[in-house]
Amino acid sequence: MTSTTAPTVTLPHGAEMPRLGLGTWPMDDAAAETTVAAAIELGYRLVDTAENYGNERGVGRGLKASGVPREELFVTTKFNKRWHGVELAAEAFERGADRLGLEYIDLLLIHWPNPQQDRYVEAFQGLVRLLEAGRLRAIGTSNFKPAHLDRVIAETGVVPDVNQIQLSPTVTRESARAYHTQHGIVTQSWSPIGGSSNDVLREPVVVDVAERHGRTPAQVVLRWHMELGLTTIPKSSDPERLAQNLDIFDFTLSTDEVAAISALDQGDAAGADSDAFGH
Repeated sequence: MTSTTAPTVTLPHGAEMPRLGLGTWPMDDAAAETTVAAAIELGYRLVDTAENYGNERGVGRGLKASGVPREELFVTTKFNKRWHGVELAAEAFERGADRLGLEYIDLLLIHWPNPQQDRYVEAFQGLVRLLEAGRLRAIGTSNFKPAHLDRVIAETGVVPDVNQIQLSPTVTRESARAYHTQHGIVTQSWSPIGGSSNDVLREPVVVDVAERHGRTPAQVVLRWHMELGLTTIPKSSDPERLAQNLDIFDFTLSTDEVAAISALDQGDAAGADSDAFGH
């Protein structure tokens, strides 16, 4: 099978990040090790994990087993609310890097803002220090709303490289995307095809577009993310689907097709509310 690699986007602090990578939730260590190695062999160069997934060790073993030089890989992980503090974020980095078996992490994210705890600004200050020390190539947030990002930027003077948010044709996050664009933040979509139910893939408009292009519905949805200028991390452990998910860079959708898929939006209320949920 011919391997494909995703094009990259230049992040605000200069790192080059693939626009499509491998998500690893909810794999365990064993599945992550096998899947990460297989994905890298297919051409994946971005791998996304998190403390809360409980699979960083498996991801790290998969990275090593791939045999691809470390500098050719882009590794993202995230830390939980117990590490929201300047020094605590440094400890979160050390623990995550140790579990992954890496000396540096490409992108470290605050997994949820947890505004009730109100320490996410301090957590980001810790990330800024790690970036300045060269332990990270990029820093960011996950599930942050524009109001959370406003505080981070105002109080630290630093813009996150990435905000990773739940985003799919049924949760298009138009206002968040506009905010990110305004501030130069790269949007990364998690649950890009709408979660485990796969209802989006059965939508007539998605099926019709897929038939028109001779592609799978999942490929069309992932291409929709690309057309919107997003980055994304679809999860699969199936070798065929892994290959299909990466094979979306040789066709395009028309403006009308993108609009028709975007019309499936059910509003922000259809997604997770990071003012109410977090860990």
